[in-house]
Amino acid sequence: MGRQRTTHTVDTPTTGPQLAFGTGARPPDEPNVVVYVNFGVLAGREATPAEIDRLAEWLLDRIPHVTIVGEMHHEIDTRSEAAVYQVRIEVDEGEPEELEPWLVERAELWARACIADRTAATA
Repeated sequence: MGRQRTTHTVDTPTTGPQLAFGTGARPPDEPNVVVYVNFGVLAGREATPAEIDRLAEWLLDRIPHVTIVGEMHHEIDTRSEAAVYQVRIEVDEGEPEELEPWLVERAELWARACIADRTAATA
């Protein structure tokens, strides 16, 4: 069973690849909305616990409960191997059509802020 990814345009002050995306329709036994953030692609690292806490704060002003998972994905075949760190946001309540674009936008802004903060701190 493949899942169809949906994308939403996010106006951000910077240009670059979209970091956050939703998965679209979900089976009944899974969360209503799942958003993935390809954090490691541009950050080159995992999100810190403090950054995950900040993401939760940015989300809890609209939703009552959220699950945030940091995970390392390994894609391997006989000719190549890739590892990507991503953050998964799961929400069980709310209307997916309204909630997913908002979550994607918040996640995108959060990821870019984290990357900018760390870049500024090391400059």
